[in-house]
Amino acid sequence: MTHPTDTPLYPFKESPSQTAGPYVHIGLTPNFCGISGVYDADLGTAMVDDRTKGERITLQGRVIDGAGNPLTDALVEIWQADADGRYPDGREPGFSGWGRAPADAKTGMFRFDTIKPGRVSYPDGRMQAPHINIWIVARGINLGLNSRIYFEDEAEANAADPVLLRMDLQERAGSLIAKGGGGSYSHDIHLQGPQETVFFDI
Repeated sequence: MTHPTDTPLYPFKESPSQTAGPYVHIGLTPNFCGISGVYDADLGTAMVDDRTKGERITLQGRVIDGAGNPLTDALVEIWQADADGRYPDGREPGFSGWGRAPADAKTGMFRFDTIKPGRVSYPDGRMQAPHINIWIVARGINLGLNSRIYFEDEAEANAADPVLLRMDLQERAGSLIAKGGGGSYSHDIHLQGPQETVFFDI
């Protein structure tokens, strides 16, 4: 006779992990996929309008795999502070603080039209450099990847940023810095390899 204590407490096996694709675009960006009637416009497409305060910028880039190829099925989301360094609470006119963009099916390029964020304070009171938080999913990625994007023309602020300073390998901080200036920035996300982007465990 089997004693109750001999029965495994959790007899079930772990469910297999699932990747984010290939159907993620159908659910999140139906208009991009040619499916009309779900939303007037895909959510996250427009972050700014004529009322938005701050310096208008364009941010574009690609998600690159370990073989150096752009992922044409990547989906990218960003969230950021407004020009005054505050995260929108829904009451800021003309600025959502959040955007979503699918990669171009041929080039793998994503693009956001937004504003340069203001500086946000760190928990200990130090000011962080202007940055954009980024989240990436694609076929083959089981859990969305979180990272940040800083700006090349904010070198002084970047040098004192408390998050960048916490990195053990300071040379890797460059993987988080978008190139450009004057309102136009480019930034590629490398999933693997010598240029691998720093990702955050959050």
